[in-house]
Amino acid sequence: MQKHFWFYFTLLLAACLFARDAYALPAPSSLDARERRVNAPRATPTPKPQQRVVVPEGSRPSTTVVIDAGHGGFDRGGIAGQRVDEKTMNLDVAQRLKAVLQSYGYRVVMTRDSDVFIPLGTRVAIANAYRDAIFVCIHFNATPRRSASGIETYFYSSQSLPLASAIHYYVAGGAPSANRGVRRRGFFVLRNTRIPSVLVECGFLTNPTEAQYAQSSAYRQKLALEIAHGVQNRASVGRIAGTMRIASNSSSAALEPETVPLQPFIDQTHFRDPDLVRSKHKRSKSSSKSTSSKRKKSSDSEVVSNKKSSTKKKKPSSASTED
Repeated sequence: MQKHFWFYFTLLLAACLFARDAYALPAPSSLDARERRVNAPRATPTPKPQQRVVVPEGSRPSTTVVIDAGHGGFDRGGIAGQRVDEKTMNLDVAQRLKAVLQSYGYRVVMTRDSDVFIPLGTRVAIANAYRDAIFVCIHFNATPRRSASGIETYFYSSQSLPLASAIHYYVAGGAPSANRGVRRRGFFVLRNTRIPSVLVECGFLTNPTEAQYAQSSAYRQKLALEIAHGVQNRASVGRIAGTMRIASNSSSAALEPETVPLQPFIDQTHFRDPDLVRSKHKRSKSSSKSTSSKRKKSSDSEVVSNKKSSTKKKKPSSASTED
Protein backbone atom coordinates (compact mmCIF):
# COMPACT_ATOMS: atom_id res chain seq x y z
CA MET A 1 0.00 0.00 0.00
CA GLN A 2 2.78 2.40 0.94
CA LYS A 3 4.56 1.46 -2.29
CA HIS A 4 1.49 2.46 -4.36
CA PHE A 5 1.17 5.73 -2.40
CA TRP A 6 4.70 6.86 -3.31
CA PHE A 7 4.09 5.90 -6.94
CA TYR A 8 0.99 8.08 -7.27
CA PHE A 9 2.61 10.90 -5.29
CA THR A 10 5.61 10.95 -7.68
CA LEU A 11 3.28 10.91 -10.67
CA LEU A 12 1.23 13.85 -9.33
CA LEU A 13 4.40 15.85 -8.56
CA ALA A 14 5.69 15.30 -12.10
CA ALA A 15 2.36 16.48 -13.58
CA CYS A 16 2.49 19.68 -11.49
CA LEU A 17 6.03 20.45 -12.61
CA PHE A 18 5.07 19.89 -16.26
CA ALA A 19 2.06 22.21 -16.00
CA ARG A 20 4.22 24.95 -14.41
CA ASP A 21 6.74 24.79 -17.26
CA ALA A 22 4.01 24.77 -19.91
CA TYR A 23 2.04 27.84 -18.67
CA ALA A 24 4.86 29.87 -17.21
CA LEU A 25 5.65 33.35 -18.72
CA PRO A 26 8.68 33.54 -20.99
CA ALA A 27 11.92 34.90 -19.71
CA PRO A 28 12.15 38.69 -19.42
CA SER A 29 14.73 38.88 -22.18
CA SER A 30 12.50 37.09 -24.74
CA LEU A 31 9.43 39.19 -23.73
CA ASP A 32 11.33 42.44 -24.28
CA ALA A 33 12.42 41.28 -27.71
CA ARG A 34 8.87 40.44 -28.69
CA GLU A 35 7.57 43.81 -27.49
CA ARG A 36 10.29 45.59 -29.43
CA ARG A 37 9.25 43.75 -32.57
CA VAL A 38 5.58 44.66 -32.09
CA ASN A 39 6.20 48.31 -31.24
CA ALA A 40 8.87 48.89 -33.88
CA PRO A 41 7.91 51.66 -36.41
CA ARG A 42 6.78 50.27 -39.74
CA ALA A 43 7.66 51.77 -43.10
CA THR A 44 4.78 53.71 -44.70
CA PRO A 45 3.92 52.23 -48.13
CA THR A 46 4.41 54.62 -51.05
CA PRO A 47 1.01 55.54 -52.52
CA LYS A 48 0.56 54.57 -56.15
CA PRO A 49 -0.19 57.48 -58.49
CA GLN A 50 -3.84 57.41 -59.58
CA GLN A 51 -4.53 57.67 -63.27
CA ARG A 52 -6.73 60.64 -64.19
CA VAL A 53 -9.70 59.57 -66.25
CA VAL A 54 -10.49 62.05 -69.02
CA VAL A 55 -14.22 62.17 -69.68
CA PRO A 56 -15.18 63.11 -73.25
CA GLU A 57 -17.08 66.36 -73.57
CA GLY A 58 -20.18 64.63 -74.84
CA SER A 59 -20.23 62.44 -71.73
CA ARG A 60 -20.07 65.24 -69.18
CA PRO A 61 -23.40 65.43 -67.37
CA SER A 62 -22.71 69.02 -66.26
CA THR A 63 -23.50 70.31 -69.76
CA THR A 64 -27.16 71.21 -70.12
CA VAL A 65 -29.14 71.28 -73.36
CA VAL A 66 -32.46 73.12 -73.41
CA ILE A 67 -34.65 71.67 -76.18
CA ASP A 68 -37.54 73.76 -77.45
CA ALA A 69 -40.19 71.99 -79.52
CA GLY A 70 -41.79 74.79 -81.55
CA HIS A 71 -45.50 75.70 -81.32
CA GLY A 72 -47.88 73.40 -79.39
CA GLY A 73 -51.41 73.47 -78.01
CA PHE A 74 -53.69 75.74 -80.02
CA ASP A 75 -50.65 76.91 -82.04
CA ARG A 76 -50.55 74.28 -84.75
CA GLY A 77 -47.70 75.85 -86.69
CA GLY A 78 -47.26 75.98 -90.44
CA ILE A 79 -49.77 77.64 -92.78
CA ALA A 80 -53.49 77.31 -93.38
CA GLY A 81 -54.51 74.12 -95.15
CA GLN A 82 -51.31 72.29 -94.21
CA ARG A 83 -52.01 68.56 -93.91
CA VAL A 84 -49.23 67.57 -91.46
CA ASP A 85 -49.20 69.25 -88.03
CA GLU A 86 -45.88 70.97 -87.43
CA LYS A 87 -46.33 70.99 -83.64
CA THR A 88 -46.58 67.17 -83.59
CA MET A 89 -43.45 66.67 -85.71
CA ASN A 90 -41.52 69.21 -83.64
CA LEU A 91 -42.35 67.47 -80.36
CA ASP A 92 -41.53 64.01 -81.68
CA VAL A 93 -38.07 65.03 -82.93
CA ALA A 94 -37.43 66.94 -79.69
CA GLN A 95 -38.30 63.93 -77.53
CA ARG A 96 -36.09 61.68 -79.64
CA LEU A 97 -33.26 64.22 -79.36
CA LYS A 98 -33.74 64.25 -75.58
CA ALA A 99 -33.31 60.46 -75.40
CA VAL A 100 -30.15 60.52 -77.55
CA LEU A 101 -28.52 63.35 -75.60
CA GLN A 102 -29.33 61.71 -72.27
CA SER A 103 -27.63 58.53 -73.50
CA TYR A 104 -24.54 60.71 -74.18
CA GLY A 105 -24.61 61.94 -70.58
CA TYR A 106 -26.13 65.39 -71.11
CA ARG A 107 -28.63 67.00 -68.80
CA VAL A 108 -31.71 67.82 -70.89
CA VAL A 109 -34.39 70.40 -70.12
CA MET A 110 -37.56 70.54 -72.26
CA THR A 111 -39.52 73.76 -72.67
CA ARG A 112 -42.52 71.53 -73.39
CA ASP A 113 -42.83 67.76 -73.20
CA SER A 114 -46.47 67.48 -74.28
CA ASP A 115 -48.99 69.17 -76.56
CA VAL A 116 -49.25 72.45 -74.65
CA PHE A 117 -48.73 76.07 -75.65
CA ILE A 118 -45.72 77.82 -74.09
CA PRO A 119 -45.32 81.59 -74.70
CA LEU A 120 -42.10 82.71 -76.33
CA GLY A 121 -41.08 84.73 -73.28
CA THR A 122 -41.40 81.65 -71.08
CA ARG A 123 -39.26 79.62 -73.45
CA VAL A 124 -36.55 82.29 -73.33
CA ALA A 125 -36.77 82.48 -69.53
CA ILE A 126 -36.29 78.71 -69.25
CA ALA A 127 -33.21 78.88 -71.47
CA ASN A 128 -31.68 81.82 -69.59
CA ALA A 129 -32.14 80.04 -66.25
CA TYR A 130 -29.24 77.71 -67.15
CA ARG A 131 -25.98 79.62 -67.44
CA ASP A 132 -23.80 76.84 -68.93
CA ALA A 133 -26.47 75.52 -71.29
CA ILE A 134 -27.13 75.62 -75.02
CA PHE A 135 -30.55 76.15 -76.61
CA VAL A 136 -31.81 74.08 -79.56
CA CYS A 137 -35.19 74.97 -81.08
CA ILE A 138 -36.83 72.35 -83.34
CA HIS A 139 -39.09 73.43 -86.21
CA PHE A 140 -40.31 72.36 -89.64
CA ASN A 141 -40.79 74.85 -92.47
CA ALA A 142 -43.86 75.77 -94.54
CA THR A 143 -44.65 77.95 -97.54
CA PRO A 144 -47.44 78.24 -100.13
CA ARG A 145 -44.89 77.31 -102.78
CA ARG A 146 -45.00 73.50 -102.76
CA SER A 147 -41.69 73.12 -104.59
CA ALA A 148 -39.69 74.78 -101.78
CA SER A 149 -37.52 72.26 -99.91
CA GLY A 150 -34.39 71.94 -97.83
CA ILE A 151 -32.75 72.29 -94.41
CA GLU A 152 -32.08 75.67 -92.78
CA THR A 153 -30.34 76.53 -89.49
CA TYR A 154 -30.75 79.93 -87.87
CA PHE A 155 -28.66 81.78 -85.28
CA TYR A 156 -28.31 85.38 -84.11
CA SER A 157 -25.33 86.07 -81.82
CA SER A 158 -21.70 85.44 -82.71
CA GLN A 159 -21.37 82.92 -79.84
CA SER A 160 -24.06 80.79 -81.53
CA LEU A 161 -22.36 80.47 -84.92
CA PRO A 162 -20.17 77.43 -84.02
CA LEU A 163 -23.22 75.57 -82.67
CA ALA A 164 -25.25 76.47 -85.77
CA SER A 165 -22.37 75.38 -88.03
CA ALA A 166 -21.99 72.02 -86.31
CA ILE A 167 -25.71 71.18 -86.25
CA HIS A 168 -26.23 72.29 -89.85
CA TYR A 169 -23.13 70.38 -90.96
CA TYR A 170 -24.60 67.10 -89.72
CA VAL A 171 -28.31 67.63 -90.37
CA ALA A 172 -27.95 68.99 -93.92
CA GLY A 173 -25.22 66.46 -94.66
CA GLY A 174 -27.24 63.50 -93.38
CA ALA A 175 -30.67 64.38 -94.78
CA PRO A 176 -31.71 63.71 -98.39
CA SER A 177 -33.13 67.25 -98.64
CA ALA A 178 -31.47 70.29 -100.18
CA ASN A 179 -29.07 72.47 -98.20
CA ARG A 180 -30.52 75.95 -97.78
CA GLY A 181 -27.60 77.07 -95.61
CA VAL A 182 -27.02 78.78 -92.29
CA ARG A 183 -28.87 82.06 -91.81
CA ARG A 184 -28.59 84.86 -89.28
CA ARG A 185 -31.97 86.19 -88.26
CA GLY A 186 -33.43 87.91 -85.22
CA PHE A 187 -36.11 85.45 -84.15
CA PHE A 188 -37.42 86.22 -80.66
CA VAL A 189 -36.05 83.05 -79.05
CA LEU A 190 -32.63 83.61 -80.64
CA ARG A 191 -32.38 87.34 -80.04
CA ASN A 192 -33.31 87.24 -76.35
CA THR A 193 -31.40 84.20 -75.10
CA ARG A 194 -28.05 84.76 -73.38
CA ILE A 195 -26.65 81.33 -74.22
CA PRO A 196 -25.63 79.79 -77.58
CA SER A 197 -28.94 79.29 -79.39
CA VAL A 198 -30.01 77.87 -82.74
CA LEU A 199 -33.26 77.16 -84.55
CA VAL A 200 -33.29 74.16 -86.90
CA GLU A 201 -35.80 73.99 -89.75
CA CYS A 202 -35.89 70.26 -90.50
CA GLY A 203 -37.60 70.51 -93.89
CA PHE A 204 -40.79 71.77 -95.53
CA LEU A 205 -44.00 70.03 -94.51
CA THR A 206 -45.68 71.75 -97.46
CA ASN A 207 -43.38 69.86 -99.82
CA PRO A 208 -44.94 66.44 -100.61
CA THR A 209 -41.61 64.60 -100.55
CA GLU A 210 -40.31 66.15 -97.35
CA ALA A 211 -43.70 65.77 -95.66
CA GLN A 212 -43.51 62.07 -96.45
CA TYR A 213 -40.02 61.93 -94.93
CA ALA A 214 -41.21 63.68 -91.78
CA GLN A 215 -44.01 61.17 -91.24
CA SER A 216 -41.46 58.34 -91.06
CA SER A 217 -40.32 57.53 -87.51
CA ALA A 218 -36.96 56.34 -88.88
CA TYR A 219 -36.39 59.72 -90.54
CA ARG A 220 -37.31 61.63 -87.38
CA GLN A 221 -34.88 59.45 -85.44
CA LYS A 222 -32.23 60.25 -88.06
CA LEU A 223 -32.83 63.97 -87.59
CA ALA A 224 -32.50 63.61 -83.81
CA LEU A 225 -29.22 61.72 -84.17
CA GLU A 226 -27.72 64.27 -86.55
CA ILE A 227 -28.70 67.19 -84.30
CA ALA A 228 -27.16 65.34 -81.34
CA HIS A 229 -23.95 64.82 -83.34
CA GLY A 230 -23.80 68.56 -83.93
CA VAL A 231 -24.28 69.28 -80.23
CA GLN A 232 -21.59 66.75 -79.33
CA ASN A 233 -19.00 68.12 -81.80
CA ARG A 234 -19.74 71.85 -81.55
CA ALA A 235 -16.33 72.43 -79.94
CA SER A 236 -14.60 70.95 -83.01
CA VAL A 237 -15.75 73.68 -85.39
CA GLY A 238 -12.83 75.12 -87.32
CA ARG A 239 -12.39 78.77 -88.14
CA ILE A 240 -12.12 78.28 -91.90
CA ALA A 241 -15.27 77.90 -93.93
CA GLY A 242 -15.44 74.51 -95.62
CA THR A 243 -17.60 72.27 -97.72
CA MET A 244 -20.64 70.34 -96.60
CA ARG A 245 -20.46 66.85 -95.11
CA ILE A 246 -21.14 63.94 -97.42
CA ALA A 247 -24.41 62.19 -96.60
CA SER A 248 -24.02 59.00 -94.60
CA ASN A 249 -26.39 56.10 -94.02
CA SER A 250 -24.92 55.37 -90.57
CA SER A 251 -27.53 55.34 -87.79
CA SER A 252 -25.16 54.75 -84.87
CA ALA A 253 -25.94 56.53 -81.61
CA ALA A 254 -22.44 57.98 -81.23
CA LEU A 255 -20.06 59.66 -83.63
CA GLU A 256 -16.29 60.02 -83.45
CA PRO A 257 -15.12 63.62 -83.00
CA GLU A 258 -14.01 65.29 -86.21
CA THR A 259 -13.11 68.76 -87.41
CA VAL A 260 -16.28 70.56 -88.46
CA PRO A 261 -15.85 73.45 -90.94
CA LEU A 262 -17.30 76.81 -90.01
CA GLN A 263 -20.33 77.27 -92.25
CA PRO A 264 -20.86 80.42 -94.33
CA PHE A 265 -24.10 82.22 -93.53
CA ILE A 266 -26.62 84.62 -95.01
CA ASP A 267 -27.24 87.68 -92.84
CA GLN A 268 -30.95 88.51 -92.91
CA THR A 269 -30.83 91.15 -90.15
CA HIS A 270 -30.39 94.91 -90.21
CA PHE A 271 -28.09 94.80 -87.18
CA ARG A 272 -24.37 94.30 -87.70
CA ASP A 273 -22.55 92.19 -85.11
CA PRO A 274 -18.95 93.47 -84.79
CA ASP A 275 -17.70 89.94 -84.08
CA LEU A 276 -19.24 88.65 -87.30
CA VAL A 277 -18.20 91.49 -89.63
CA ARG A 278 -14.78 92.25 -88.15
CA SER A 279 -12.96 90.67 -91.09
CA LYS A 280 -15.10 92.65 -93.52
CA HIS A 281 -14.21 95.84 -91.68
CA LYS A 282 -10.52 95.01 -91.91
CA ARG A 283 -10.84 94.46 -95.64
CA SER A 284 -12.82 97.65 -96.07
CA LYS A 285 -10.24 99.62 -94.05
CA SER A 286 -7.39 98.30 -96.16
CA SER A 287 -9.32 99.03 -99.34
CA SER A 288 -10.17 102.53 -98.10
CA LYS A 289 -6.49 103.09 -97.32
CA SER A 290 -5.51 102.00 -100.81
CA THR A 291 -8.17 104.19 -102.40
CA SER A 292 -7.13 107.17 -100.25
CA SER A 293 -3.49 106.65 -101.24
CA LYS A 294 -4.55 106.47 -104.88
CA ARG A 295 -6.52 109.68 -104.42
CA LYS A 296 -3.48 111.33 -102.84
CA LYS A 297 -1.29 110.27 -105.73
CA SER A 298 -3.80 111.48 -108.27
CA SER A 299 -4.23 114.80 -106.44
CA ASP A 300 -0.47 115.25 -106.22
CA SER A 301 -0.11 114.57 -109.93
CA GLU A 302 -2.89 117.06 -110.64
CA VAL A 303 -1.13 119.71 -108.54
CA VAL A 304 2.14 119.11 -110.37
CA SER A 305 0.44 119.28 -113.75
CA ASN A 306 -1.38 122.46 -112.74
CA LYS A 307 1.92 124.03 -111.64
CA LYS A 308 3.54 123.14 -114.95
CA SER A 309 0.67 124.55 -116.95
CA SER A 310 0.64 127.74 -114.86
CA THR A 311 4.38 128.28 -115.40
CA LYS A 312 3.96 127.76 -119.12
CA LYS A 313 1.23 130.39 -119.26
CA LYS A 314 3.15 132.92 -117.19
CA LYS A 315 6.23 132.90 -119.45
CA PRO A 316 4.72 134.57 -122.48
CA SER A 317 3.01 137.21 -120.32
CA SER A 318 6.26 138.07 -118.63
CA ALA A 319 7.98 138.25 -122.02
CA SER A 320 5.39 140.65 -123.35
CA THR A 321 5.86 142.97 -120.43
CA GLU A 322 9.57 142.86 -120.96
CA ASP A 323 9.13 143.86 -124.59
